[in-house]
Amino acid sequence: MRERVLVDAATLAADLRVGGGADPADGRPVVLDVRWALGMTDGHDQYRAGHLPGAAYVDLETELAAHATPAEGRHPLPSASAFQEAARRWGVSDDSRVVVYDSVGGTSAARAWWLLRYFGVQDVRILDGGLAAWTAQGRALEPGDVTPEPGDVVVRPGGMPVIDADEAAALADGEGVLLDARAAERYRGEVEPVDPQAGHVPGAASAPTTENLGADGRFLSTANLKRRFGDLGISGADPTTDGKVGVYCGSGVTAAHEVAALAVVGVDAALYPGSWSQWSNDPARHVAVGA
Repeated sequence: MRERVLVDAATLAADLRVGGGADPADGRPVVLDVRWALGMTDGHDQYRAGHLPGAAYVDLETELAAHATPAEGRHPLPSASAFQEAARRWGVSDDSRVVVYDSVGGTSAARAWWLLRYFGVQDVRILDGGLAAWTAQGRALEPGDVTPEPGDVVVRPGGMPVIDADEAAALADGEGVLLDARAAERYRGEVEPVDPQAGHVPGAASAPTTENLGADGRFLSTANLKRRFGDLGISGADPTTDGKVGVYCGSGVTAAHEVAALAVVGVDAALYPGSWSQWSNDPARHVAVGA
């Protein structure tokens, strides 16, 4: 399962030495740079200063999300037509292999991984450890912008499971397991930097995305991920978990990283795209605080 979700820097470097361009016909993957974090505004500038060879820049705010609204949340899923246009601009075709990376342990790149999978692109992997794993091996970066040869992908929504607020509430109420991927202090309601209410969905379990990673910024070993999710009542070997695990975060971005970590251990978890930014804007939804 792990190799279907993640790729290490050495394997990617070997892949990028094949042929002369990021074109499926020459065997090279399409590489996408998704540098973003909450409050970060210079992702494109960082990309221009140095990125993986041939990598195209992806703007999370404008290409991996629709316009924010209180009713839909801060990062609603983009429409199929908008995402298809963006993916073609990145050079993605139906038979492309795609690798996504960032500088924050994959917590933003996973949004691109999830959306590409959701829209029907089959072979998408996250660079384990991101930019730091690449440079730690002494591998070179390229400056400037890259304009790929346009792709011709035809998107087909529905490749990854999603849940809405009612389904998230049902999971948290005993029909399954609902994980809150935000920082623990946000889950407990001690702080809330962006959304209108502090707290969490009643019945959800705290499972911060950052705890999917080791000190080196790479995903934990598969055994350790199994132990982590097992402690939360989720087992990849248990068929009763099928369709009964959901994940949310602040706005549906870092929750995709948790979905990826669950996929590593064989659990197909559903994403709640509206996440806390949608839930906390609905006065009809109850809010819990504390541990």
